[in-house]
Amino acid sequence: MTESIALLTIFVLAAFVGVEVISKVSATLHTPLMSGANAIHGVILVGAIIVTGQADSVPVVIVGLLAVVLATVNMVGGFVVTDRMLEMFRGPGGRKKELHK
Repeated sequence: MTESIALLTIFVLAAFVGVEVISKVSATLHTPLMSGANAIHGVILVGAIIVTGQADSVPVVIVGLLAVVLATVNMVGGFVVTDRMLEMFRGPGGRKKELHK
């Protein structure tokens, strides 16, 4: 019981710290930050596939497949959001806008 409370406390504190850190990031850094997060999600997806492939029991396979599906959705969603953010920097005709003249 005590260990569960400690883990929950760490999770809640990490969530608050994450919100504070992300809210302080300037708008120009969000796209590179999302690209880095997408790379991390790719590693998580590979790990979920490896763990699911080595599963011994049916419940572990079910949880592993759920992890693979959720990691895939998370990674694809991250790429979609990054692509939309990069669209803001493209001008008419798909050319990159000039930021400085």
